[in-house]
Amino acid sequence: MYVDEKNTSLTSDNEGKRYYFCSTACKLQFDRPELEMKILKRALAVSWPLTIIVAVLTYLLRLGYGNYIMLALASIVQFYSGRRFYAGIIDAVKNRSANMDTLIAIGTTAAWSYSAVVTIFPYFFPSGGIFFDTSTIIISLILTGTYLQRLAEEKASVAVSALTSLQSKTAHVINGNSVKDVPLEQIEEKDTLLIRPGERVPTDAVIIGGESSVDESMITGESMPVTKGVGDSITGGTINVTGAVKVKVVKVGDDTTLAQIIRIVRDAASSKVPIQRLADKVASYFVPAVVLIGVLSSLAWYFLGGVGLNIAILIFVSVLIIACPCALGIATPAALLVSSGKAARKGILVKSGESLQIASKVNTVVLDKTGTLTKGRPEVTDIVPLSVYDDKQILGFAAVAEMNSEHVLGRAITARANEKGIKADFPKSFSYRQGFGVIAVDKEGREITVGNAELFGNTVSEEARGQLQRLEADGKTALVVRIGGSVAGIIALADVLRGDSKRAMDALRKNGIEIWLVTGDNQNVAEAVAKQLGIKNVISKAKPGQKMEKIVELQKKGKVVAMVGDGINDAPALTKADLGIAIGAGTEVAAQAGGIVLIESKVYNVYVALELGKKTMSKIRQNLFWAFGYNIVLIPIAAGALIPVFTISIYQILPVLAAFAMAFSSVTVVLNSLLLGRFRA
Repeated sequence: MYVDEKNTSLTSDNEGKRYYFCSTACKLQFDRPELEMKILKRALAVSWPLTIIVAVLTYLLRLGYGNYIMLALASIVQFYSGRRFYAGIIDAVKNRSANMDTLIAIGTTAAWSYSAVVTIFPYFFPSGGIFFDTSTIIISLILTGTYLQRLAEEKASVAVSALTSLQSKTAHVINGNSVKDVPLEQIEEKDTLLIRPGERVPTDAVIIGGESSVDESMITGESMPVTKGVGDSITGGTINVTGAVKVKVVKVGDDTTLAQIIRIVRDAASSKVPIQRLADKVASYFVPAVVLIGVLSSLAWYFLGGVGLNIAILIFVSVLIIACPCALGIATPAALLVSSGKAARKGILVKSGESLQIASKVNTVVLDKTGTLTKGRPEVTDIVPLSVYDDKQILGFAAVAEMNSEHVLGRAITARANEKGIKADFPKSFSYRQGFGVIAVDKEGREITVGNAELFGNTVSEEARGQLQRLEADGKTALVVRIGGSVAGIIALADVLRGDSKRAMDALRKNGIEIWLVTGDNQNVAEAVAKQLGIKNVISKAKPGQKMEKIVELQKKGKVVAMVGDGINDAPALTKADLGIAIGAGTEVAAQAGGIVLIESKVYNVYVALELGKKTMSKIRQNLFWAFGYNIVLIPIAAGALIPVFTISIYQILPVLAAFAMAFSSVTVVLNSLLLGRFRA
């Protein structure tokens, strides 16, 4: 329900945020769901047995003092099992707004009060019936609907529970030559930990000793373990599969990746989207309007339609019960809870429900290149022999020369040599030429030079220059490898595309999304990447401010723009865009600026996030249509529209059917939302 934050006294603070509630029951459900569930079960355990006895006494077993027995039993159901509804009325008065409990409490109290008067003072209504069965069955059905709703919500929130269960309780702390088990909350940054095979990683850390395969499926969704060695980051909650490793702690407590995931999922599930704010606002006016309709229809049929007082009261009760907007109140939160959990399991963190609503409307995607469409680090792409040496030999010579190099290109060459199983020994001597390359002497006394064309001057042949121009035209960095006095070959490197970049761009295009590549790289590199991915709109040499300006330009044309990036330089554009999508492997600044964070470096999840946004909003619209449509259709029936067709006898069963329909509508909305769990992009 809509809550006026200025008036409500029901608040709860959680992880630095304040939440507002329309009733004590809602607040209890948020603060202590297990206690609220226990109270609900206890109320049901009392209401249903007594309701069944009342129904038997009403329809099957007529006793001389049956009315008094039913009065006693119905009173217990009304004021013990149904006390949450009266508490809701008190909350509504305090908050100066009507809530759903108002309808239930007024309706059932009217039925119970009339029946009590008839029982105690029968001479007031000599021909009047009693409706203890109506009030008890209504309360029992509504409580049952609430209980089923809670069960469905528990299932929907399983993602958060599952993520929470991934947090280890203890860690093996290395202190000198000893290892001690310490509770996780006592772990501090820079502690050294031992993680044995098969154990869950306690917290975010960096490997300082050993090598292992790590199951990162809880973070990335990838089923295959990833090989990790010294210097590699390891995330808390993942599983160390094979070897024992020593790690140094880098993040603890609420700063860890897993803790941030849990917090973001919770925030997204509890956040409001614009469409929900509208529905909640409508519902806040809807309750008093329904009470008025109930009163007017009851009076109209009594004074103008000639029905008895008992039927007039039942008309009032039916209108209130059948119009209870429970389904309206949960239509949006249920869908958001399921979708944010589903997104988290796919490695997508949605920071707010509003981000999902915007995602459903995005028609233009602007992408950074480095670290977004590409891996963000150079890799060897080509080896061109220009002498008697083959590819493997040229790579081996270059690896020897680069063994002592800290340059990113040098590390890429040695990494490729390791992949190929080439054992490169440290050179006898090494010198670095700033901006040009390296010169080394191997154990055999051969001088090995690796660098750009400028390092070699006019000694590079025409054939070699032709190859250099061809490779550079493709946006690659080309290095000449010379052994002694002759050029052995050329090694080309490039920041290669992520494995799923082409698939992602194809999927976006297929769904009518306009794609822009806006990068700070030079024109050759930008156009080479765009050509591989089929992107027609390209801007190169773009500074952070220019990226943001492009976003604004597209927005002025009426585009709903999503910006995808990973670096600090992308943060302004991520913030300015209608929807910022940060690649998780990038900087923390980018992640903070984005409304959606892709934990794994998987650009295809941009498409998945947009599709999930569409599916979520579709479910919310379905839920709201069901909730509003249900009320629009059934309120006139409850108000007496069917009396001319079925006579007043319909009110012998209509209040009970109203309670069942109201409870069923709430459960239907939750179950419809749970279908999002089957989402596939």
